[in-house]
Formats: sequence, structure tokens, C-alpha cells
Amino acid sequence: MENIDFSKFTAEDWKNYRAPEEGQSTFSQGSGVAKQSVIIEIRAGTGGDEAGLFVRDLYRMYSKYAQSQGWGQRILDSDQSDIGGYKQIVFEFTGPEVFDLMQYESGVHRVQRIPKTEKQGRVHTSTVTIAVLEKPTKMDITINPSDLRIDTYRSSGAGGQHVNKTESAIRITHKPSGIVVTCQTERSQGQNKESAMGLLAARLLKAQQEADSSKLTQARRDQIGWAKRSEKTRTYNYPQNRITDHRIDKSWHDLESIVEGKMEPIFKAFKKYNEEQAQKNPQ
Repeated sequence: MENIDFSKFTAEDWKNYRAPEEGQSTFSQGSGVAKQSVIIEIRAGTGGDEAGLFVRDLYRMYSKYAQSQGWGQRILDSDQSDIGGYKQIVFEFTGPEVFDLMQYESGVHRVQRIPKTEKQGRVHTSTVTIAVLEKPTKMDITINPSDLRIDTYRSSGAGGQHVNKTESAIRITHKPSGIVVTCQTERSQGQNKESAMGLLAARLLKAQQEADSSKLTQARRDQIGWAKRSEKTRTYNYPQNRITDHRIDKSWHDLESIVEGKMEPIFKAFKKYNEEQAQKNPQ
């Protein structure tokens, strides 16, 4: 990754800035498949420590699936809890059909299971929220340098003394929108700035898409936006070894296999559902 010193950017530099594209790598799935990048944010919701552990489990599930597909992956930001979970984690996947598959993971995911600390054997319910952002290959949103506040601070994550003693972590605030992004996973301040700018670009693109969607009729929004709502989308019921997706009203009774990264049944179900909907509602 090329280091960029944003502190030396001129107004013209910012005008011409484009979100960084990944290196031109070759994928084994064929030259006809488009390469895509997504930024995924998983945040703990209700449920306290158990929600943080579920964030960890979902990240592990997605990471294992990405590895099986040969996708590139890297963590952009994370906030670990005291017991080994995550309050939040932000990461990036790059590879063929990444966004096409991962876009339907957005929403509220609910887990029902008995926590290890539960002595009465009661099932607890916790939730996490997932946002899937398409990373623009070219950022068509003009960033005015006066609209940005860039702060540096010491990383609080793992990485040893070097990370903790240098102010390599980056926080960028986009003042007009109020969007704040952070990155502290790289040792280099320049690399953290570049990653943070990529995340900011994705969030600004998402905000623009949502603004455009709000101009559509309600019927059209229902057609194209059903999978992107923030309502409850999926339940993971451990005692019943069952995963249910409430949007397509389908369940799978191999939870243990799926959370180990074998997500093909879910992605195939969404593909089939979309094909059926396309036949029912031809453009």
C-alpha cells in the first residue's frame, strides 16, 4: 500500500483525490468475474458482553468464508471488550462478487444461546448490527479540505509498545455530515490515514445512495431496498441448531457448520430468492 501524507495535501490535491484501489491481483475464479471491495462494520447492540462475543463470532464466520473464497481481507478498526469480544469491528473484503454476496448481511442479527457464565441454564438473547458499505473505486464526492478535521492519537489496541507509544491512530471528522471514522490497525500514520479516507469515502457514498433512494416512490423503495432495512434480519438459535432469515422466511438447521464459515447455503438461498422476485416483477 502506498503511503500518502494527507497533511501536505493542497486544495487541488483534495479535489483530485480518489479512494485507493487495491492492487491488481489475480483470482482463481476466472477473469470474467468483477472484482469488488466492501467495508463491513459489526457493532454490539443489546446483550452486554454476550453481544460483544457474538460480534467476534460473526467476524470469525465472515473471515473464514472470505478465506475459503480467496478474498483479500484486513481489519480497519476494532474495539475489543474485556472478555475477548468486540464492541465493534470494521474490516474490508476484496475479491470477485464480494458486494454481490455480502450486501444482504446488513441489518440486525439476533443470537439466542446460553452464555458460558449463565449458571441457571437460561437462554439469553443478544443483538448486533451489521452495515455493509460498497467501497467506491473512484470517489465521485468532492472532499473540501476545510470540511475535514484530522486528529492523531495513541492506539489503544494490540500491537506492542511501538503502537502504544506513537500517535499513529487517526480520527477523521467530516464536519458537514458529522461522519467520524477512525483507524488504528496499522503501525504507520500514513497507512492509517489512507485506510480512514477509504472508509470515509464508503460512508459518504452510502449516505448519497440513501439520499437518492429517499427521492424514489415508496413502492420502488420496497422493491429495491427490502434487504437493506435495519429491522431484525436474522436469528441464530443455538439450542435448536437453527439459523432463520426473516426477510426470505427461510431456516437452516446446520448452524454450527455455517458459523464455521460454510455460508454457501445462505448465499444460494438469496440468489434463488432474487431470481424468483425478478421473474415476478420484471422491469
